[in-house]
Amino acid sequence: MPRYRKLLPKSIFAKFSTSFILVGLVPLFALSLFSVQTFSNYVTRYTTGNLEQMILYMSYNLNSAFGQYDDISKLMYTGRYEGFSDSMRRNQMYNVNELEQINATPIDSFLKTVLYSDPYLTAAYFVRESDGRVYYQERENRGLRSDELPVRSWKTAMQKEPAKLAVFPSHADPYFVGAQRSVFTVARNLIDTSGPLTREPKIAGTLFFDVDTSLFRQFLGELSLGGEDELVLVDGSDRLFFSRQGGEDAVRRLIEGSDRDLLLLQEEVPVVGGRLIAGVHRTALFEQLFSARTTVYLAILICSLALIVMGAWFSRRLSSPIRRLTRQMTVVESGKLDKMPPVDSEDEIGRLTQGFNRMVERLQAHIDEAYVAQIKQKQTELNALKSQIRPHYLYNTLEVIRMNAVDKEAGEVADMIHSLANQLKYVIDFGEDRVGLATEIEHLRNYFYIISVRYDNRYTLRVDLAPDVRPEWPVLKLSLQPIVENAIQHGLRGLKKGTIGVSAERRGGVLSIAIDDDGTGMSAETLERIERALDEDNVPGKSVGLKNVHERIRSVYGEEYGLSVSSREGMGTSVRLRFPIPEFE
Repeated sequence: MPRYRKLLPKSIFAKFSTSFILVGLVPLFALSLFSVQTFSNYVTRYTTGNLEQMILYMSYNLNSAFGQYDDISKLMYTGRYEGFSDSMRRNQMYNVNELEQINATPIDSFLKTVLYSDPYLTAAYFVRESDGRVYYQERENRGLRSDELPVRSWKTAMQKEPAKLAVFPSHADPYFVGAQRSVFTVARNLIDTSGPLTREPKIAGTLFFDVDTSLFRQFLGELSLGGEDELVLVDGSDRLFFSRQGGEDAVRRLIEGSDRDLLLLQEEVPVVGGRLIAGVHRTALFEQLFSARTTVYLAILICSLALIVMGAWFSRRLSSPIRRLTRQMTVVESGKLDKMPPVDSEDEIGRLTQGFNRMVERLQAHIDEAYVAQIKQKQTELNALKSQIRPHYLYNTLEVIRMNAVDKEAGEVADMIHSLANQLKYVIDFGEDRVGLATEIEHLRNYFYIISVRYDNRYTLRVDLAPDVRPEWPVLKLSLQPIVENAIQHGLRGLKKGTIGVSAERRGGVLSIAIDDDGTGMSAETLERIERALDEDNVPGKSVGLKNVHERIRSVYGEEYGLSVSSREGMGTSVRLRFPIPEFE
């Protein structure tokens, strides 16, 4: 035999399991890995493209916002000057220095117009070139500390290109009393163009206005950035206008592109000649992708385990009947023919099991004919002899005793024996569990007769049936006698006399039977204990009779039937039983 044949499993169970698992796992792994890779590439491209579009849109909005501030600064070059000649209208130096006007408008009024032209402007101020005088308007009417206003450094930065708009990066505005705002400043020189052009432009003054950096946060809300992602706006010299996080090291790494974990995206902002740069952590950006990929891998693992379990279960289900049949053959060989394997299917294995069972049955029948039949006959004869011993021998014996008492003129003893015999016959009669109401009351009378003789006729039984109550209505056998016995033992015993009343009435579709006594009654604590015992599984010793009757009624008729107890100490106890009335009634 080849060596590889020795390595193959010999069990059908092992062969089928291995084949099932291999056929299922190989396609599952191949398809799952291909799907994960395709899905990952798609999500990566979609997420990156979507983020690029958002950065582009934000840069466009920022450029539009800076363009708007550029237009606001150009308001100084528009307007007419009423009452002056055309040459004087163009003479900005004269207009600013002599008239303290811009566009025929007082400088303070012009600054107020500029200030309220945009909701993000916090302050506007004009510095006259001739004497350095500062005119200003502030949205919250704060005082200006002119000495702390960095006008000199700003004007120095504007000397290279005096005719262009200047935007200075975000900074605090401590030059206003009590201000703690973060702003960036926009500036433009007012150049006098009334005379001939010169190498050095004639600057009449410089307009500055501060813009709250919350403007950037307005646009920032349009991006779905994570908590550690960074977004910066820099000018052409990489001077920082705005930083989302504010950390200098993070901004430097973002500008230099030294952090490999960051996905860098940038767009131009032409008005300020700068760039909008976004640094998004790849881990956070593709967190959902990693989570989805982990979920897919986990699903692959679960499917693989399920496939292995199902393969083992199917193979075991296939091979189990064969092994069970093999074990049963061994049992039959030992001579035990009473146990046969069950037929669980109608396939080839099921038909094989049926054939084996028929063979065993025929073998069993053959043995029965030769040997077991004789044993069964002996057993039948023995059972016939046992069945002849009936409880009626006890009735006959009691009848002999009763006749002897009659012969001796002991009538009361004879009546007691007769009542006892009737009770015994009623109890031992293995008939129906339900009897007619009249039959149950008759048994109760036989029982009470013996009790009354025992206690010198101190107790009386009173039976009262309502006119609409039929005596043949069925009740549970031996349901009234335990209640009456309980009333005598715990209610009337010790009293000189007492009465037990049994009444029955119809209440809708319910037969209500009340057993009342005028005995000692029960305390509220005892009554509560008995009511609790009727509903609990653990029954106290003194409540066995009531609990037994209650549970028997509920088990036969349903949860809505049973008995209830009411009692008052010193006045007596009442037990009410509820039975259903037959529907045909």
